Amino acid sequence: MYEFLILLVNPITIGLFVILLASLKIVKEYEKGIKFNLGKFHSTIQPGLRLIIPLIQSWERVDMRIKAVDVPDQDCITKDNVSVRVNAVLYFKVAESKRAILQVENYFYAVSQLSQTTMRDIVGEVTLDELLSKRDQVSKRIQQIVDKATDPWGIKVESVDLKHIELPNDMKRTMAKEAESEREKRAVIIKAEGEFIAAKNMYKAADILSKAPGALHLRTLQSINDMSSDQSNTIVFVTPIEILKAFEGFAKKGKK
Repeated sequence: MYEFLILLVNPITIGLFVILLASLKIVKEYEKGIKFNLGKFHSTIQPGLRLIIPLIQSWERVDMRIKAVDVPDQDCITKDNVSVRVNAVLYFKVAESKRAILQVENYFYAVSQLSQTTMRDIVGEVTLDELLSKRDQVSKRIQQIVDKATDPWGIKVESVDLKHIELPNDMKRTMAKEAESEREKRAVIIKAEGEFIAAKNMYKAADILSKAPGALHLRTLQSINDMSSDQSNTIVFVTPIEILKAFEGFAKKGKK
C-alpha cells in the first residue's frame, strides 16, 4: 500500500499526469480543429475530447458559426459622378476549416478587406437612382462577387446588406426640392381632375334642368330653403325678369 502511494507521488508520475492533462483538448460542437504533426497538416478534428501530443502535434481552433463583418463607411463615386458614403454588414461562415487555416492567414480580416473594395467597385457601376431604388440588387451583386472570391479560402458568404447611404448636403437639398415639386405636380393634377369631373356633372345637371319645365324654379326654391335653415345667413333673392314682366302686364290691364 505504501509502495503504491510512493509511486503516485513520484515526480515522474506527476509529470506524466500533467502532460496527459495538457494533451487533452475539448472541441466544442460549433467548432472544428486542424491538427498538425511536426508542422504538417494531419487531419481535421471533430467536436469532442481529443488528444494532442505536446511538442509533436499542434492544432488550430476554427469557429464554424455564422459571423458578421461590419463594413465601415466607404467613400464611393457612383456611375453618374455623385460622391456618397456607404456602409454595410456582411454575414459569412467557414465552410471548409482546412482551407480557412491553410489558404489565408486571417480569413476574418481578409473577408473584411475584400468586402470593402468590392463594395466601392459595385457602387461605381451604378447610378445614384439605381443605388437608392435597387439596393437589394446591389447587395446581391456584392455578395456574389465576395462569395466567389472567397471560395478558395473555404468561406461561404451568406448575405450582404447595405445599411446606410449618406448623400452630400447639396444633393439632399436638391432631392428634397425635387420631391416637393413632384408632390405639388400631383396635387395640381388631382385638383384639375376633380374640377373637370365637377364641371362635367354640373353640365349634366344643367342640361337636365333645362329640359324639365319648372325644374329650375324648384331647384331655386330648394336652395333657398336649405339656406334659410341657418339664421345667420342673409339671403338676397333675385327675382327673375319673367316675373317682373308678368307684374307689369297685370298693372297695364288694371289701368285699362
